[in-house]
Amino acid sequence: MSARFDLRSNLPVVIKVPALVALLMVAIGVVLTDQVLKRLAETQDRHFRELTAAYLDGLSSSVMPGVIRGDAWETFDNLDRARSLYRGLTILETVVAEPDGIVLASFDPRTVPAFAPVPKSIVDRFADANDSWLDEQAERAGVRRVLLDQGRRIGVIYTQFDVGARFKERRDVLWTLVATNIAITMLVAAVGFIAVRRMLRPVQLLTTHFRRGQSGELLCIADEDVGPPSSEFGRLFRHYNMMVRSWNEREALAARVAEEQRLTSLGRLASGMAHEINNPLGGMFNAIETLRRHGHQLGVRERALSLLERGLAGIRDVVRSALVTHRVDTAMRPLKPSDIEDLRLLIGPELDRRNLSLSWANELPGEIPVRANAVRQTALNLLLNACQASAPAGRIAFEAGLVDGSLVLTVSDEGAGLDQDRVSYLESREADAAPRPGEPGLGLWIIRRLVLEVGGSIRVEHPAGGGTAISIAIPDGSGEEQRNVA
Repeated sequence: MSARFDLRSNLPVVIKVPALVALLMVAIGVVLTDQVLKRLAETQDRHFRELTAAYLDGLSSSVMPGVIRGDAWETFDNLDRARSLYRGLTILETVVAEPDGIVLASFDPRTVPAFAPVPKSIVDRFADANDSWLDEQAERAGVRRVLLDQGRRIGVIYTQFDVGARFKERRDVLWTLVATNIAITMLVAAVGFIAVRRMLRPVQLLTTHFRRGQSGELLCIADEDVGPPSSEFGRLFRHYNMMVRSWNEREALAARVAEEQRLTSLGRLASGMAHEINNPLGGMFNAIETLRRHGHQLGVRERALSLLERGLAGIRDVVRSALVTHRVDTAMRPLKPSDIEDLRLLIGPELDRRNLSLSWANELPGEIPVRANAVRQTALNLLLNACQASAPAGRIAFEAGLVDGSLVLTVSDEGAGLDQDRVSYLESREADAAPRPGEPGLGLWIIRRLVLEVGGSIRVEHPAGGGTAISIAIPDGSGEEQRNVA
């Protein structure tokens, strides 16, 4: 493929625009140079024809009497005197011949002697019945004039000129134009480069801020770089800063809402967890009282200590599950099967309160390289939503496992089912989708935001028996890379 100037190339604009201007200047220079040289050639030709006509007119008048009488000496004398009268012409040779082709006189009798035939080299120049000729290689020209007396041909004048000065003038004009065009083109290209670079500084500044925003929080353009509000870039920068402030405020609000939702989830669990702790506490207080009264009996003491140990272990498990659920990851911690099992303990009180049964299948073989906290929060929200959507005495199912190298969590219920608008909202891949307008809670928004944070996807199905099944697929190892997606 031949090389060509392509405005869609990867070259920077500060190079493309001056290059395009330079190409236009070269094209204009070529056209102008061609026109100037043509006009110069036309002017030179016209001037040369006028001078040669004047020379031949004067020479014809002066040599006519000598030619009529056949006087070679008179004719040569007139030729010699006419030679110095036309300084605008460089005459190389002039030959006056009789009608029969015999030389009567010439500038140089030694080269073209009198009373000899006109040299064939001179006659052949006019073989095509032309009265003039031009040899651009030798830079010479010739003119022929027929002498007539009362309509009778009495002789012929052959003249040869040196036209090197004409071609030298053309060459000088050509190189002058070329040098001038090159200088102007370079100057215009340099001015264009500087001007475009200055014009693009605001664009480069804006590009730099966008590039920085890809790896972290968007930054506003400094006030000293914004410029006056009346300029186009000044208005653009001000709108950009307004957008950045709105975006950062939205991100901060989203983080606060996510944290509040996390606390809300724990608050909803707190009432149910209270009796999980109070029950073993009651047994532990009874065991302590038993030790006080009958601690000296070995069997009683062993049973009481065993009861205390079981109660403390139950309280420890409940508190640990709550703390792990609330803790924010400072680094990517892989998901363990025990992280999923903790959710079963946390959701227990809600199941008991609503008289729901739970089908549980945790088939994780070991640690999974995904963000444990985000996955736990997503699964917990799905389970709580399933509890709310289910009627009393209903059934909830939970499955966790690896499918084709991805972590897949599925929560299903026997409720009324999600409508199509909510299904489309959950399955959407738009990272910046806002909470659904009119939605009574933020559960759906929190779920899809957490899933996008770990690079996962959501699929919603409606089983034949009714209800809703929500599946979340998260690729292995993608949690850290996708941390800033949403």
